[in-house]
Amino acid sequence: MDTQQKQPSPPRQDLLDTTQTSLAELESNLEHIKSAPKNQGSVELIVCRPSTGKRRELEQGQLCPERGLVGDNWQARGDYKRPGGQAHPDMQLNLMNARAISAIARDKRHWKLAGDQFFIDMDLSPTNLPAGTRLQIGSALIEVTAEPHLGCKKFLARFGKDAAMFVNSKIGKTLNLRGINARVIEPGVVKPGDIVLKIA
Repeated sequence: MDTQQKQPSPPRQDLLDTTQTSLAELESNLEHIKSAPKNQGSVELIVCRPSTGKRRELEQGQLCPERGLVGDNWQARGDYKRPGGQAHPDMQLNLMNARAISAIARDKRHWKLAGDQFFIDMDLSPTNLPAGTRLQIGSALIEVTAEPHLGCKKFLARFGKDAAMFVNSKIGKTLNLRGINARVIEPGVVKPGDIVLKIA
């Protein structure tokens, strides 16, 4: 008889317990979110997604026009909506407002569950950063794209119905609270604390 007990599987990184924030609490943070810098922000967190459901915080990220964030699964994951399932070139990078995710997730350890690679303290609204806007981020240059970035089922499951309603509300879309997509124009290195500069 096999007396060896089966060891429990380690918890998946995308299913960590989070304290869900009410819609009223989230809306109370709107003025703070709206006051995010418009022209010069900062990188607060960089997250690499080496495979589905996995998250790794980076002390330094390498950006490449062909690969996006090096080590991330953007290219390997692809896009089922595109011919041959190829990765969408205008969805290389996902950026989210650090003030928004701070209100939603509270604990910074849970920010990465949003699935974005860059959390920056900057106004990401289409009024401030319309498609085509270029940003100097660390030593790299990226460009905001027109591809929408909205809260999905995974976001709902991780942060709750109120958070999904908040980012997908009229004001949420006006401010791009769920985030924006971008592509790499010039390669470079990015670290937390680096400046994000809007290029005129």
